[in-house]
Amino acid sequence: MTLVQAGEVARPGQEFFDRARERLTLDVPAALSDLSAPARRGDLDLDPATWERAGVKATRQAAVLVPVVDRAEPTVILTVRTPDLASHAGQIAFPGGKIDPHDATPLAAALREADEEIGLLPARVEPLGYLDLYLTFSGFRILPTVARVDPDYTTTLNRHEVVEAFEVPLAFLMAPENHQRHSRDWKGGIIRQYYAMPYGDRYIWGVTAGILRNLYERLYGE
Repeated sequence: MTLVQAGEVARPGQEFFDRARERLTLDVPAALSDLSAPARRGDLDLDPATWERAGVKATRQAAVLVPVVDRAEPTVILTVRTPDLASHAGQIAFPGGKIDPHDATPLAAALREADEEIGLLPARVEPLGYLDLYLTFSGFRILPTVARVDPDYTTTLNRHEVVEAFEVPLAFLMAPENHQRHSRDWKGGIIRQYYAMPYGDRYIWGVTAGILRNLYERLYGE
């Protein structure tokens, strides 16, 4: 871990990456595959009773990459999904997707998906650790990997899945005053709550915002 020497002032990126290396690990949580193991993170966080009432069973394993670009002012890479996908069409998301049987680890799945979706080469990525397992109303058990990305990375978009990749300042996403709480009807009669982090004309919400909130809590929470 890179430590700040006496008299030095840590730049924002260095301080963030130091925290991530200190507080996160690449130990895979048992709850990813063991449905009986505790996993109380995700869409159920804000209203556990709603989760129980909806009868949601999150069983499908998935992995996403939370790519933090090591700039003077760090940024997070997000994508806009194509409008004709079967699920979450047109939404802002992290690179990622289903964990395939040939993926050695959730990290391997996240790196593969990032390469396939936006052409982010694994050689440009330094994995730092997993966040908490995130359960979704759409039935997924998502394990996010936080990673440092070289600022000279390039992208090649898979237009079948992603129409755009863009960066948002990490400082904005880690400011709790930008973590709005909203609610909406889900499948008629069930009101679910979720986080939203509108940034300019970008509406970051749902799973993506929830994972970013978890990143804030893991690295900056007491």
